[in-house]
Amino acid sequence: MTETFSGPLSDVTELFAASDVPARLAPEALTRLGESAAKILRDDPWRLLEIPGVRPEQADFFARRLLGAEAGPHDPRRAAALAAHLLLRAAGDGHTVTSAKAILSALEALDPGDAVEVLRASIAAGEIAAVMDEESETELLGLARLTVAEETVAEGLARLTATADPLPAVEGVPEAVCESGVSVLAGAPEAVEEVLGRLRDAPGVIVTAPTDRAARALGGARSLHLLLEPGPGGYSRGEDRPLEADLVVVAEAETLDVERAAALVEACMDGTHLVLAGDPAAPSPSGAGRVLADVIASGTVPVAELPATPRDVIGRLTAAAREGTLAPVESPDREVVIVPAAEAREAAHRTVQLVTDSIPRALGISAEEILVVTPVRRGEAGAIALNRALKDRLNPGAGPYDAGDRVVAVADLPAAAAGEFGTVTAAHPDQGTLVVAFPAGETTVPDSAVRHGWAVTVRRAQGTRWPAVVAVLPGEAGGALSRPLTVGAFSRARRHLSVVHAAGAELARAVRDRAEPPRRTRLAALLRENLADL
Repeated sequence: MTETFSGPLSDVTELFAASDVPARLAPEALTRLGESAAKILRDDPWRLLEIPGVRPEQADFFARRLLGAEAGPHDPRRAAALAAHLLLRAAGDGHTVTSAKAILSALEALDPGDAVEVLRASIAAGEIAAVMDEESETELLGLARLTVAEETVAEGLARLTATADPLPAVEGVPEAVCESGVSVLAGAPEAVEEVLGRLRDAPGVIVTAPTDRAARALGGARSLHLLLEPGPGGYSRGEDRPLEADLVVVAEAETLDVERAAALVEACMDGTHLVLAGDPAAPSPSGAGRVLADVIASGTVPVAELPATPRDVIGRLTAAAREGTLAPVESPDREVVIVPAAEAREAAHRTVQLVTDSIPRALGISAEEILVVTPVRRGEAGAIALNRALKDRLNPGAGPYDAGDRVVAVADLPAAAAGEFGTVTAAHPDQGTLVVAFPAGETTVPDSAVRHGWAVTVRRAQGTRWPAVVAVLPGEAGGALSRPLTVGAFSRARRHLSVVHAAGAELARAVRDRAEPPRRTRLAALLRENLADL
């Protein structure tokens, strides 16, 4: 499969080299724009803004290099790209809609010409949707694909609610699962797993999760991404080729963004029971929306609150964090270990010691079974620096990537969902590709589609649990810490949790007082509209 990327990647690399654009953006352009990326960018250079992190002034520079004097500030292509860029940036923060007033103000500051006409043209072209918030009577704007996805989820859940007949009861499983077309199992991962253990052997049941690794741990087979069968034109499973199941259970459903949820409900045929099982206290998804939270908030489907009776120290520590407190740790068997550190450099040093020596030696858990999580990517105890230090100890090599490196997918791939971990088996830096062994098999991917995966951000770790976790909480992450991030970090561990604590009193304040920033979404309101008469 290496040749799949070499030609198109070479085209983009050559285009960027001729335009003084950093070559490191070429693989990302291919990931975002597809194999025709070079042609797309020649026709409309401002589409460079679809690459995360690219700023308007950088896209303007690229356009001037390609178009010369034709690259005027009021070019309709620039205007449309800027409008989409603002909404893409909002989507990156989890919002599916933003007030039209806020978008108009931000757009005017970028001088696209007549900003009102720019937005009208984008709405007419179907790229942006305008909707009304009935409660506040405020006009909202969103990327059309996100507003359509929210409507699809609401209509799909209403359809499943209306068409489902009761299923035979299963002992130990909340009756809503078998009685209702759509239901929620809300609770800690271990509580959810206990219920799913009673369901997974029942006939006609599909259990899935965000990653293959997680799905297999629950007795399922594939991640939701692979279950829906990704292809060049989108998912193969859908209305015309639905999943054949009486009951579909999605574990770690708090990771569901609105677009994946839309694909899921479209793939559920009439009569299927859909169960969203997840932890409402965990971080919201990396993508736009907050499906599980909105479904619960809508009050339109049964929610079974699973008993919060943790049986171990990790469970008790995590349960306390859910309630806004930090429980004292008493763990003579070292199930939980608190490792104090004075500052970020010491935290990084202690983390490497734990992974490469202390945990394997004292507990018999190998480094391959340990995941490091941290709230931040940058800084001395961020994921980037920790991966560099861990690679030097666990798999030193000459390249940015070498055979034996652990990596994590940061974009959905044909053979792996975003968040899936794999091992590099071969690297082709001249082609910008890697051969990676994921749970579903070995595949060739652009190197921009993965990052080193010994250490990841807490949000990136959601959806997969590990035998041992080292949660690194540096002081430099104080502003990023929150109750959901702390719950997310602690709940990734199954058998052992080491907390490298350098955040001081800021951790207790974050757990006590700091929730996630709110997300602007429409799903809860749409569900109330669609299920009002059912």
